[in-house]
Formats: sequence, C-alpha cells, structure tokens
Amino acid sequence: MAKGLILISGVNGYIAAVAAKYFLDRGHSVRGTVRKASSAQALIDGPLKSYAESGKFTVEEVPDITVEGAFDQAVKGVTAIAHLASPVSMTFTDPAPILHAAINGTKTILNSAHQFAGPQLKSVVVMSSIASTRPVTEPPYTISENDWNDFAEKLCEEHGTATPGPVIYSASKAAAERAFWKFQEDKKPSWSMASVNPVFVIGPSVIPPATPQQVAGTTLPIYSVFSGSTEPFPPSQIPQVVDVRDVAELILYAIEHPDKTNGERYIASSGVSNAQAFRDILREEFSDEVSRKRIAEGEKGKGYSADYQEVEDKETAYVVDSRKARKVLERGEWISLKKSVVDTARGFVGLV
Repeated sequence: MAKGLILISGVNGYIAAVAAKYFLDRGHSVRGTVRKASSAQALIDGPLKSYAESGKFTVEEVPDITVEGAFDQAVKGVTAIAHLASPVSMTFTDPAPILHAAINGTKTILNSAHQFAGPQLKSVVVMSSIASTRPVTEPPYTISENDWNDFAEKLCEEHGTATPGPVIYSASKAAAERAFWKFQEDKKPSWSMASVNPVFVIGPSVIPPATPQQVAGTTLPIYSVFSGSTEPFPPSQIPQVVDVRDVAELILYAIEHPDKTNGERYIASSGVSNAQAFRDILREEFSDEVSRKRIAEGEKGKGYSADYQEVEDKETAYVVDSRKARKVLERGEWISLKKSVVDTARGFVGLV
C-alpha cells in the first residue's frame, strides 16, 4: 500500500538526510527543501539515487526560510511535514540573526501549511533539542518533557553579541519550539503537532564526510578521538548522546501516529559518553596496530559506567529521562552507544 508524501525542510542536513532515507526505505515519498538545488545533488547522485529516479524523492529550492510564503509551494499536497531546517552551531556570536532564523523559519512553514497544504495533511513534527528543555535548576536534576529552558533567551537579551555560542543555540531552539506550540494554541490546526528533542546526536551520516571540515558537529568528538587527538572536550553538563537513526525513527513514529502524538514532546537520549568511553570503544573495535597506536589509551573505564548510563560525578551533571520516547521505538530500546560510536567512526576511516 502506498504511503504518504513527507516534506523535510533542510533535507541536506545531517539528521534530515538520514531521516529522508529512513522514510523512503519504509515506503514513504519525500519532498526535501534546500536553499540551493545543488546542495541536494550529492543525495540525488548517491544514496537516494534510485528514489530520485523513480520520483519518490524530489527537491524544491527555498532560498530563505524566514520569508513569509517561502514554503507555500513546497507544502502543497504533502501528508506530513518534518521541519528540520534550523541554525546549528556552538560558536554563534550574535543571537539576533540566529533567533530570527529559528523562530521565523518555524512560523513560515506552519503558516504555509495552514493555508496551502490541503486537508490531506495529518501531522507536523519539529526537530527541537534537549537545549529547549534544560531548566534553570542546577544539577543534580532529572530533565523530562515537562521542563523548559527559561533562561537562554533572557541571557541573549542581556548580553547581546557577548552571549556564549551554546547559549545562543539553546535560546534559538527554545524560542522556535515555543513558537511552534504557540501556533497550535492560537490556530488549532486540524493536523497533529509534536516535537522531538534529542541530546547530542551521533551515528553514521548518509554520505560519509570527504574532509574533516564536513564532519557533523555533534560527531566531532568521536572524530577527534578516532584521529588521535588528546585534546580535552569542551565542558558540558549534558553528556548524553543518541543515535541519529533513533531520531529518524521517532520523527516517523510521530508522523505515522498523529492520534497518539498530538501535543507531545519526545526526548531522545540513549546514554552518556565522554572521551574515555569513545577511546575504549574504538580501541576495542579497531584493534589493528596502526589504529591502536593512533587512538590514545587514556585511563580505561574512567568517568562512565559499564552500561553507559551514568557519569562518574553525578552531582555535576543532569540526568535525562527518555523513557517516554524509548517506549515507542520499534525495538523498545535505543541503539547502543557502542554501535553508534563504531558506526560513526567507520565513516571516518578515509580521513585518518
């Protein structure tokens, strides 16, 4: 039986490209948006070639997602929307353009959907982040879908261009998700709305990076360890990670079950990690002499639990409650941290 047509904004992105293949492999058609058509060429010529040739995967240019009406054409006839296009970086220096892009990109696609998608539209899912749920409460604290980030936007207002990059990113995710839910409250659309809020996303890219500069931001720590760096990771109070393939599955679950997911948020988190966990996993998997000489040994087993669910110092880190999302996964379990790390590193073999 033929399935629906899913619109994915920013389809050339790391998570979005994986999601596109995941949806296509499961019988859906996908219409992806990109700023420039050339941005999707690697997908069309590569992993999605057969789908492009059959017409199940198509691409539309949306040069500026913040312009009202930008998605008017793209939303027509779709049965679901996965809004995944949003600025992603921990090195932002000016909150104003980032917040503008995140908030208005969300509003424009929702407004277009409301006016032009048609009655066949059943669900809209937004890619949010754990950053929009992190509360002002200091750790130790367990974060759940009931929590909201209430401080990042205020810090941006107070500090402007002096705001740290991670705070700007957090503010953009929180503000965009608030706009998403405000739209539902105000417009009461006939279609369902849900958000997926992942922690740091790792796992293999659909197209392995050709250069270190192409490595997806949240997988850089794995590349760093795999390539032999011994530099410490930047400090983070959110050490949790999740596999990109699990994120894709959650998005599709929300799309395929609008009656169960309307109004819901789903935190995606499979376990905790640190540089030593990556070293131990990679040295065990890539046991040839060259790899073991390159990958620093460090202090085996230090800083994390054997099941990758806890950090050594529980008093300085947040716990993330992801039970709600785990229950709806097809396997009932997250992809293991070991598999995620190994599969990610296999995409880096040609770079080291």
